[in-house]
Amino acid sequence: MIEIQGVNKFYGKFQVLKNCSTHVAKGEVVVVCGPSGSGKSTLIKCVNGLEGFDEGSIRVQGIEVGDPKTDLPNLRTRIGMVFQNFELFPHLSIIENLTIAQEMVLQRTPDVAKAKGMALLDRVGLADHAAKYPGQLSGGQQQRVAIARALAMDPMAMLFDEPTSALDPEMIAEVLDVMVGLAREGMTMMCVTHEMGFARNVATRVVFIDQGEIVEDRPTEAFFSEITNPRTQTFLGKILRH
Repeated sequence: MIEIQGVNKFYGKFQVLKNCSTHVAKGEVVVVCGPSGSGKSTLIKCVNGLEGFDEGSIRVQGIEVGDPKTDLPNLRTRIGMVFQNFELFPHLSIIENLTIAQEMVLQRTPDVAKAKGMALLDRVGLADHAAKYPGQLSGGQQQRVAIARALAMDPMAMLFDEPTSALDPEMIAEVLDVMVGLAREGMTMMCVTHEMGFARNVATRVVFIDQGEIVEDRPTEAFFSEITNPRTQTFLGKILRH
């Protein structure tokens, strides 16, 4: 589904991604982790062209993301993206946040878009909040709305960029429950997260990035039980300590 091969990216003279290669097969859940500033969020944003890259190749279902001829807006309609800070439209109601792109991009009628939106709000436990505005919801509720909004576009894959990092522990559980449900239904997912419990329970593979390099790319069980690389051991030692 997603093929990343030899990707390099620079900010001026600073190289933020260094020869990164990995892949996500259909139905896989790949967790990307690493220290702050390691390049993991940049990598996931390159997958749907929100960030450009300087060398290498990224293909999504055979479509070359870096090809100037590629219709990136059209590609993004098929790749759901959930951000750290929700990115909901504050002046639109919750249901309007779910219907606007369906109507404008997918050309669905208002009735069809609303029915789809309400079904997804019910799925994430928020159907009773459809008429509210984002500012009236908790952070966990807003993030569940953001997931529902992405799903409303019928994506072939979902990208998550640290979706729980701005939330308190109770809200984190709300969001992870939705993500676990998606994973168990077979949604193809690439998730930047430090939630190692989620990774252990759901991920097919875990990718560890440090200083722009993919240091580890292993099946989940091997990642947690067979790591010998000192950088990865140090990271896991810190993040799993508590």
